[in-house]
Amino acid sequence: MASLSLTQIRGSNSVTEFTRLRLKTQRGRSKIGFLKVVGSQGQNQGEPDLSVTVNGLHMPNPFVIGSGPPGTNYTVMKRAFDEGWGAVIAKTVSLDAAKVINVTPRYARLRAGANGSAKGQIIGWENIELISDRPLETMLKEFKQLKEEYPDRILIASIMEEYNKAAWEELIDRVEQTGIDALEINFSCPHGMPERKMGAAVGQDCALLEEVCGWINAKATVPVWAKMTPNITDITQPARVSLKSGCEGVAAINTIMSVMGINLKTLRPEPCVEGYSTPGGYSSKAVHPIALGKVMNIAKMMKSEFDLEQYSLSGIGGVETGSDAAEFILVGANTVQVCTGVMMHGYGLVKKLCDELKDFMKMHNFSSIEDFRGASLEYFTTHMDLVRRQQEAIQQRKAIKKGLQSDKDWTGDGFVKETESMVSN
Repeated sequence: MASLSLTQIRGSNSVTEFTRLRLKTQRGRSKIGFLKVVGSQGQNQGEPDLSVTVNGLHMPNPFVIGSGPPGTNYTVMKRAFDEGWGAVIAKTVSLDAAKVINVTPRYARLRAGANGSAKGQIIGWENIELISDRPLETMLKEFKQLKEEYPDRILIASIMEEYNKAAWEELIDRVEQTGIDALEINFSCPHGMPERKMGAAVGQDCALLEEVCGWINAKATVPVWAKMTPNITDITQPARVSLKSGCEGVAAINTIMSVMGINLKTLRPEPCVEGYSTPGGYSSKAVHPIALGKVMNIAKMMKSEFDLEQYSLSGIGGVETGSDAAEFILVGANTVQVCTGVMMHGYGLVKKLCDELKDFMKMHNFSSIEDFRGASLEYFTTHMDLVRRQQEAIQQRKAIKKGLQSDKDWTGDGFVKETESMVSN
């Protein structure tokens, strides 16, 4: 069968969805997204199978290094693969790294107990870190080296650009040439450069998001995940727009806009840079319940409005245990991303995550991730429905407590007792 070359496609004025699908298929990728695990039948007697295949990307487990410091260079991404992470999403890159200027300190921590205490478990983490400040050429060289050394492992590039179609197209073209397996689009960074319509500035504006997604998906030949911001009233709106505009998947959530705290001795906010600070992104254990709620809402929307076999959902937020991950999968996530957890506990955390997730699966006799993905979604409903359900349950309990309702209910086993159990209306 004749096929068009990538060069021919890129030279055309328009790229149809059919052509885009052809290109993805040629690279060994498909648009099949919501997890299909092959060969999991009859594995109840052995170890649970953690492998997943999402958007044609096969991973040994659902645990993915989230975009951020843990994916900032070749050395740490290589370590992630060596430790056994299912996939790695590199730190977000753009065309001109010279515009990215970070400051120090850039992190602040919230510990259990008194705020500002040097002791206690870290439950919240704020960062004011920007995207990668390393030259794009350097990052691209390292992407290429990683794919040459780990051809069977999944490397995903996180990208972000200004409101400029040509810039997005150039960035996608250059990143794809390294052999990366997918793109995650950063529509969600809550701080830094919003004035250039980057990050959350796009993710919070559905009209702008639709336009930019159109540019991206007309150009990209690998699966595209749109990373959602939680700093919005209804997260299902940008998720819906992203999927309708051609993205194969959604990732949620990025960090929550926050002010970590005020130093009560100096009266200065944290993290303090030359006496000043700026609101930053909040992550770690404290955001997990918020992230679960957002992912659940996206999953319910996807289930009701889209063919789930065509799309994927990646859950992010406060994952430090296998139980945290199981919760995301139960509300519909295909994969689970970890970023702050790696920063605090190291790359070896993946072994603990896998062991604990397997323990959960053994407890319920689940043989594959697909066996329980989305299993808890049916138990979420509206408040009015909860009221109705509770009223019905109360009436049923009262009926049982009252005993027989009328003479027709007599069984003949003790007329006196059955008669006394009746309650007159």
